[in-house]
Amino acid sequence: MTDSPLKTKLQSCENKPVSISGFSIGHRGAPLQFPEETVQSLDAAARMGAGVLECDVAFTQDRGLVCRHSLCDLHTTTNILTIPELASKCTVPFTPANGTSPAYALCCTSDITTAEYSTLCGKQDGFNASATTPEDYQNGTPNWRTDLYNTCGTPLTLNEYIDLVDSYPGHRNFTPELKTPPVPMPFNGYTQQQYAQDLIDAFRNKSIAPSRVWLQSFLYDDVLYWLKNDREFGAQAVFLQEYDTPETLAAGMKNLPSVRAAGVNIIAPAIPMLVTIGGPDNNTIVESEYSKAIKANGMDIIAWTFERSGPLATVDAREEYYFNSIANITQYDGQYYVLLDVLANEIGVKGLFSDWAATVTYFANCFGLEGPKGGSYSCE
Repeated sequence: MTDSPLKTKLQSCENKPVSISGFSIGHRGAPLQFPEETVQSLDAAARMGAGVLECDVAFTQDRGLVCRHSLCDLHTTTNILTIPELASKCTVPFTPANGTSPAYALCCTSDITTAEYSTLCGKQDGFNASATTPEDYQNGTPNWRTDLYNTCGTPLTLNEYIDLVDSYPGHRNFTPELKTPPVPMPFNGYTQQQYAQDLIDAFRNKSIAPSRVWLQSFLYDDVLYWLKNDREFGAQAVFLQEYDTPETLAAGMKNLPSVRAAGVNIIAPAIPMLVTIGGPDNNTIVESEYSKAIKANGMDIIAWTFERSGPLATVDAREEYYFNSIANITQYDGQYYVLLDVLANEIGVKGLFSDWAATVTYFANCFGLEGPKGGSYSCE
């Protein structure tokens, strides 16, 4: 970092005790170094003080709920292609690269049973597009991540995730995201509404207080379902948003009053929706108009995803999504903290998803950020 009051403040906290912070949310665990959505990934995020831990919830062929960022990412996040009896069940089996086409496969949780899912090894997300064998296809981890801990991560069912998070020392909370199914719904009779209800039922069956659970979905209808059918859980459900064009962002802003009127208390936009370039010299990270509109409509903000972008010196050249609204003024890694300062201390986000929770936990402790207050939201 360049010298600044922010750098001085952060340095002043160097030797202070660090505690668990609800502001720090472990995104898929800690996938910067560990295979995402695995025991090892969540363990790492918990050790780094994340007060909230995520499970992206997908369903299997027999309607079991499991932790996977997409229903259809098993070919890049697990070793399924190296297990012939399971690889043969993939929606699209492995096709080797040839002179005109890259290697390809498509394997979904809905292709296999829960028991079969639990036999897989989680790996770092990535693939080798030039692969001619399933084994070669397993490679492709971005060079700014690491394969040091890429050794058969243990996959999790939703029930296993609940038990694991509940077992960690300190008071940890849950943020399960109901993934939007890429397969047609109803799936063999399984409706979107039952899927949404099954997610709540898993926590009810484990006697987890609704105040500890921050349900998430990109589908507005899921959030409305929770608000209508279980207001204790619905009151702090998180409406995820990703608007990538001026037109979709404008439409989202126009809909904010009706979203608030429906009872939604928390919106979670992607980071580039919340910040832009401004200031007297037009060289400063500032709050976006969309962020201001969310707060003006009386809703809290949780942001995603921090430290998912690799080296900041190349985010512009790589057209990196999470910095696309400020890429023109992003050149060095210390600006991660500058961005974090704007999100936390200027915009006032209540929590931040991160691929490496230690950074956000340190910042939250330094500035006394506690995260959203479970049980304090009302649907009225």
